[in-house]
Amino acid sequence: MSSGHFDLSQVIPATSLDDLTAIRETARDDAIEGVMLKRRDSAYVAGRKTGLWFKWKRDPLLVDCVLMYAQRGSGKRSSFYSDFTFGCWDGDPDAGAELLPVGKAYFGFTDEELKFLDHHVRQHTVNRFGPVRETDKSLVFEVAFDSVHLSKRHKSGVAMRFPRINRIRTDKPAHEADRLDTLKAMIRD
Repeated sequence: MSSGHFDLSQVIPATSLDDLTAIRETARDDAIEGVMLKRRDSAYVAGRKTGLWFKWKRDPLLVDCVLMYAQRGSGKRSSFYSDFTFGCWDGDPDAGAELLPVGKAYFGFTDEELKFLDHHVRQHTVNRFGPVRETDKSLVFEVAFDSVHLSKRHKSGVAMRFPRINRIRTDKPAHEADRLDTLKAMIRD
């Protein structure tokens, strides 16, 4: 066993669900994932023992992005396009703005939605780069994610933390998807 340094979280006193909710709502500002609810008499044990501990994470951030690229998945998804790269507009799309990749997600959709997405990719492919298909940039995703940070590795200048497809927005035209400035405004120090 290591004799290293341990950081222990303080016990947060709360007398009601409203108190806990108020504490959780400050989690993003405090740069923490959320609040761990724990029975006071439970021991620390490996794994997740149901009923003893509950991680109450902060709500995700949401942004509407346009599907740009797709790749087949692995395992049981190897015959489906299930790995999606999406982007936001760098300016006004009606004025010729560029769509820049801001994230990639592999989950967040049902099996039925996966079939719809696979069909969409196959019907809307405009280019191929090895295993990657480029789509016609017509489908919008509502993407949920934990946070966004500046990134020198990505052309968009941002990187999302834990992105997932929250909803397929067949009701929204691609030119109404979010702008890169919207995503950058969500960056916290």
